[in-house]
Order: sequence, then structure tokens, then C-alpha cells
Amino acid sequence: MEAERLIATGRRALADSRVAWDIVAEAWQAQMLAQAIGSHLAQTGPPELRGEARSLSETGSRGGALPDHPARALRLTAVADVRVALLGLGALLGEVGIALVGVACATDEEGLYWQCIEAIDAADEAGDRVRVMLRRLAVRERARPPDPADSSATSP
Repeated sequence: MEAERLIATGRRALADSRVAWDIVAEAWQAQMLAQAIGSHLAQTGPPELRGEARSLSETGSRGGALPDHPARALRLTAVADVRVALLGLGALLGEVGIALVGVACATDEEGLYWQCIEAIDAADEAGDRVRVMLRRLAVRERARPPDPADSSATSP
């Protein structure tokens, strides 16, 4: 399945989560997806992103699989548009962080609280890696010479 579809599925699942443990499970799903996208880009992505993509993959691996929640990330087959996928992944990781802060603030259960803190830290670190890759893509785009076939660059 294409990265953008998996990200959209994760965002919907997070938005539909109503109980704390479902939100935590979706946080780890997002981390596993970050790991899978990072691994994919480290192997097949633009050369200037590969080092940071490896770091994203390592950061994403900090999330542990939940036995009763199969990893959606295992269905990743392609990253068709790197920029769009990274923007979506960054948004998902941000939403995960916000949702986890809500859970951590509302719980009296110490174990859940610390799982949230760990997951917030992991999502934040993965989001940092995504932002670095987006900046590198922007630099690459600015450095690319204009396409002479682009009709908007020529006058009538």
C-alpha cells in the first residue's frame, strides 16, 4: 500500500480513538510507519535524504509492536511522492503528540503516563527527522534548474 494511504488511515484511526490505550496503540502504529517509511527512503529515496531516512528508521524502531494491533506499516509498498508523504507523516506525528499529551494529563495510571511520555518523545524525535528531510528536499528543489518544457516559465 502506498505511504500516503497508510498515513491517511493512521490519521483517521487516531481521530476515531476514544480510549487512552487506543491512542497509545495508534502512537506506536505511527512510529512503526515512520520506521517503515524511513527504511524505504534509506534504500530507494533521493541520495541526499538517505542518511536522515536511516535515522528516521532507527527512531521509529523505538516503538514496540503491540501484540493485539498488527502493524499497518507492514503493508507499505511505495512512497510515490516523497514530499507529500513526509508532510503527511509529519502531520500524523504532530497529531499523535497532541493526543498523547491529553492522555498523559488525564491519567492517574503511572504505567500509562510513562508510556505516553516515551511515545511523545519518540514522535517528537521522528518529527524532527521528517522536518530535516523536508528542508533538504526544499534545498534540492531550489537548486534544480528550471524545466524548459514548463509552459509557465515561457512567455506566449
